[in-house]
Amino acid sequence: MIRFLCAMLLALSGGLGQGVAQAQADPARVYTEFGEKAGIAALMEVFVERLAIDIRTKVFFENADKPRLKEQLTDQLCMLSGGPCRYAGAQMRGVHRGLEIGRSDFNALVEVLQDCMDQRGIPFGAQNRMLAVLAPLHREIVTRD
Repeated sequence: MIRFLCAMLLALSGGLGQGVAQAQADPARVYTEFGEKAGIAALMEVFVERLAIDIRTKVFFENADKPRLKEQLTDQLCMLSGGPCRYAGAQMRGVHRGLEIGRSDFNALVEVLQDCMDQRGIPFGAQNRMLAVLAPLHREIVTRD
């Protein structure tokens, strides 16, 4: 629980903290720590499937085109973490407009992501660095209080 709260504070802080500083100092570090594109793809494989069945998030993902979503998330995380990928998908604000995603929904997604990272054996420090890279997306995804 403490690990979750620390990560959420980091995510909700808009990406401030040591994780961002480390990710910015060496942009490819997070990419490498996650096993490059293959490692990120393996994580997204588990992550999307879990989102589609988790009681808190399934309403947003149960009817999604899962193969496409996995591919898009892989490219996005690969790019954001300093890898050579290019995300060519839609902007986050537009994709999430009208979905009425609240903070609790976003927090549930982060918790599922953390569980999946744990399952894949990704070290805690690397997890925090990835969350710091992803934290700014919070402003574009959460559409209601």
